Amino acid sequence: MDEADRRLLRRCRVRLVGELQVASLWDALLNRELFTPDMIEDIQHAGSGSRRDQARQLVTDLETRGKQALPLFISCLEDTGQDTLALFLRTSRQAVSRDPEALVPVVLGPTGSKTEEPRVTKRDLWQPAQGELTPMVLGPEELTPAQRRPEVLRPELPRPVDIGSGGFRDVCAQERLRGNTDLAYVMDADPCGYCLIVNNVNFCPASRLSLRTGSNVDCEKLQHRFRQLHFSVEVKCDLSAKQMVQALTELAQRDHRALDCCVVVILSHGCQASHLQFPGAIYGTDGCSVSVERIVNIFNGTHCPGLGGKPKLFFIQACGGEQRDHGFEVTLSSPEDRGSSSDPEPDAAPFQEGARSSDQLDAMSSLPTPSDILVSYSTFPGFVSWRDVKSGSWYIETLDGVLEQWAHSEDLQSLLLRVANAVAERGVYNKQIPGCFNFLRKKLFFKT
Repeated sequence: MDEADRRLLRRCRVRLVGELQVASLWDALLNRELFTPDMIEDIQHAGSGSRRDQARQLVTDLETRGKQALPLFISCLEDTGQDTLALFLRTSRQAVSRDPEALVPVVLGPTGSKTEEPRVTKRDLWQPAQGELTPMVLGPEELTPAQRRPEVLRPELPRPVDIGSGGFRDVCAQERLRGNTDLAYVMDADPCGYCLIVNNVNFCPASRLSLRTGSNVDCEKLQHRFRQLHFSVEVKCDLSAKQMVQALTELAQRDHRALDCCVVVILSHGCQASHLQFPGAIYGTDGCSVSVERIVNIFNGTHCPGLGGKPKLFFIQACGGEQRDHGFEVTLSSPEDRGSSSDPEPDAAPFQEGARSSDQLDAMSSLPTPSDILVSYSTFPGFVSWRDVKSGSWYIETLDGVLEQWAHSEDLQSLLLRVANAVAERGVYNKQIPGCFNFLRKKLFFKT
């Protein structure tokens, strides 16, 4: 499918998922050889098997079916009596062919009220004729004063909102960015994707790792938060190193084709480890560690093709080593200590040297370049990460608060900058700075 058809299909995705009658389409899709019987069966078993899940999977898979996929699909709609959708797609495609920047046309009902997506740059309007909707193209001089008003041609403009930066920002700019698939990831699916939270609290005595009191507070916060962000959340507690790898592998092997994203959150003790790509390692409850590098690579294009080109997000609450940062003196904007009143605990464990050294540049150059991956660490590699036994870890508490307040208006990288700044200002004698390894290709706006 060429890029213009692909973009048009994505712009029409919401309406197609909402209205497409898939049950009557299977024979037409087979007769026109758009899909094979096996592909049809996979679509029928997508997600929960509901009509919406099937429609969403059908629209997603249609992009892979060749240059003539969209016109053939429109013909299938006509064959099955879905003329309104067929006419909508055909006319939209013609408008785009005349003007590559044209978007989906406004549909006006008999009363002149908007009934479809009002996103246009070309004045392709609909005028009722003899009880039916027929396309009509009007020039600017032919429009009535009411039709020249901007709200006739695009959604009502949201008011600027205070984002706490000392001024106002036009949220329309953010909305336009969200809808630009060249600059922002598509996050339309519902659920957006899977979110797995691994919460290790109780460690075996032989590991000599302490009880992670307060981690359940972190887990509950993020479980609630990512559900609010339209993820399907699953929590696994107290996993050994082998069980962590198994749980992550099972997640990677799920069908992600109809989803837009995947999130992995790990709450555990951690340590330094030799690495080529991503620093650090996470302890299982048995005292054995799994490198962050290995965790991330379980979801690469080879092991998890269903997430190819889609964002894969990893949030790591664990120490990166044993070093303690006591900070340095600066003039603070506020004299109050933003840390907890109780003594925080570190999620630290001794450094473990792996079998490989980190200076194997020839090995590093032969590895595939990671893409669509973001790994957010609670602390700088080599340093401890602080956790309050009552309110949870500094990093997770701050991350949850930032997502609650700003996820509706800012992209993920901006959100993480807020987290880093807020955590860095906490504490007096113990300091911490989160950071991330970012290999995302586009901006990511959560679905709120």
